[in-house]
Amino acid sequence: MTTKVHVHLFYGADPRFYRPGENIGCLYGYHHAESDEFQLSYSQDAKESKPVRLVRRALKTLLGFDLIHTLRNRDEMLRSDVIWTHTEQEWLSAALMLLMNGKRQTQPLLLAQSVWLIDKWPNYGLLRRWFYRKLIARADLLTTLARDNAELCREYFGRDATQLFYGLNTRDFPVQQPKAWQPDTPLRIAAIGNDRDRDWETLIKAVGNDPRFAVRLATRRRIPRALRSLNVQVAPAAGLKKQRELYDWADVVVVPLRPNTHASGITVMLEAAAVGKPMVVTNVGGLQDYFSARAAAYVPPFDADALREALLGLIASPDKALQQAQAASMQLVSRDHTTQHYAQQHVKLTRDLLRRQAQHAHPAQQTNAGGNTRVPSQSRGGM
Repeated sequence: MTTKVHVHLFYGADPRFYRPGENIGCLYGYHHAESDEFQLSYSQDAKESKPVRLVRRALKTLLGFDLIHTLRNRDEMLRSDVIWTHTEQEWLSAALMLLMNGKRQTQPLLLAQSVWLIDKWPNYGLLRRWFYRKLIARADLLTTLARDNAELCREYFGRDATQLFYGLNTRDFPVQQPKAWQPDTPLRIAAIGNDRDRDWETLIKAVGNDPRFAVRLATRRRIPRALRSLNVQVAPAAGLKKQRELYDWADVVVVPLRPNTHASGITVMLEAAAVGKPMVVTNVGGLQDYFSARAAAYVPPFDADALREALLGLIASPDKALQQAQAASMQLVSRDHTTQHYAQQHVKLTRDLLRRQAQHAHPAQQTNAGGNTRVPSQSRGGM
């Protein structure tokens, strides 16, 4: 039987409108799970007036998730066997919708993937923690993209979580095994990202106003005027074309990070590995589960001197820099850090979850045949 999967994404990620005309599929690659066995549907963005948009966003800020967007997609979600989510902003709202609907036995299973939730958890107040724990209890399986997050799920929520590995769209960034590497003078450094845990301050302290380095920092986040330097150009790299141009220009990709538990920076690391550029990366967030110390120069957090020395080390040893870039490229391929593999991890988890559900339901059905226990008459697809 076909398993109906609903992929619930944030408002703005509707595959119908994502890079129209390119037939790119889903933003995160979930479309690679589509098969005769798995039939996928996606959350759809509703057209809305400016006042309605303001109300939706205000409620999202209050709750921490987009309930209105979820309720608009309620019917399609309830027709599914399983709901996949990409971040806590989607699964928290899905969990609340399911709780409001009641009748858990006939509802879809919920795969709840968290990204920023664990980092934010210590700063939440008692009321929000109580509320979110109620919603966490509705999730059938917790997943994360980093081992640190998975381990903290046990500490914070008393539940196990499964670590998944995020993947790269190799159609956008075909893997190129580098054949040579020679630094420019000054060394060209690309740093890109909008994540809340990018540490632009340490990067600029390490290389700012230093004629040995030329830096292009691509972010939508505000850089304080006090950190501005003559050799640091700050501008967003909006769109795939601009990102490719930035990587083509660069000698080295730097991923400076604050301590975090959610593998911040992994997308840029995957892209840098694909285009064959050496990397200098802050050693936080479980990133070494994706790329070993052979594939990137890892430095301690908040250590501008170590970051600068790592860059100078690449300049001094071009052969070592090339070997590092080659190792990253090979690990990307050998470990299959692709959107295809990312989707197939969800397929395997869903099969296992449905199998366990069927095994759990079977004794109850036998008991019901004996007249002792009532079980739902409606069977679920995909089992």
